[in-house]
Amino acid sequence: MAPPSNSPPPRRRFGASIVPVLIPIAVLILVAVSVGSWLQFTERQAIDTVHTVGSDAADRVDVQATVQHVDAAARELVLRVRVVPRGAFGEQEGAAPVADLSLQTSAATLGDLEFTAHERLVTTDVQVAIAGGSVSDYPFDTYETDIGFWAALGGKEVPVRVMFSSNDTLFSISATPTPSGQGAEVGLGLSRSGSLLVFAVFMMVVMWALAASVLMGAWYLTTRGEGLVWPALAWMAATLFALAAFRNTAPGQPPIGCVIDWFAFLWAETVIALCLIAVVVTSVHTALRRDRARHA
Repeated sequence: MAPPSNSPPPRRRFGASIVPVLIPIAVLILVAVSVGSWLQFTERQAIDTVHTVGSDAADRVDVQATVQHVDAAARELVLRVRVVPRGAFGEQEGAAPVADLSLQTSAATLGDLEFTAHERLVTTDVQVAIAGGSVSDYPFDTYETDIGFWAALGGKEVPVRVMFSSNDTLFSISATPTPSGQGAEVGLGLSRSGSLLVFAVFMMVVMWALAASVLMGAWYLTTRGEGLVWPALAWMAATLFALAAFRNTAPGQPPIGCVIDWFAFLWAETVIALCLIAVVVTSVHTALRRDRARHA
């Protein structure tokens, strides 16, 4: 009978063992990049969209209105307005009106616009009040407003066409045309953009994940009687303060007391602070008991 062999078992190749792990990771990365590319493309398409409302007459006043910034806390948006008289109403290829041009705006817009005859037209920023919703609902807050323009050239009402667009990447804006005679009016609906919403929800998930991590660490330290473990205490204290800095990176600078605070941030900070206190008290008690036993 042949003696048993003492040769070591065959070694598994490292490349073969890591392939089953790398394939799912590569698939997840590919899916994440594909979804992200699609979301970015749709948001880019929304920003590039120009909504046209009003008259198509050859002799008219074109108004290019572009949202530059939405300030939800101040409940207003900044609208950049460029006026171009077309046909017989303009001269120098629409750079100046042939007569005094008065541009009346909707009630939500703070101020009308006046332009002098034969003088070069300049781009103007105006504030528009927004209504509905509350910034405390961030990132799920929604608002509404309307913008409208009516033109009078030399004291006589003339047709207007509005070309509306938005450059604010933090808000998704929908435009609904409203009939208004020779003027042009658009009803706007404002909500947070998809990328902002995803990031805000991600922040809330991370806050709860960090709080859960600290809670598990505190449970381990308090049940094992490890004493004062300074690296663990430093990690907990650093997480407590890092979470506040992380919250302040939320896009749009939401005020304290919004949904992201009541759903995650304030509770996560409370859990981490209580865990830190519990670990310190328990660890000090354990250390003192060991000292008394050592000197007994």
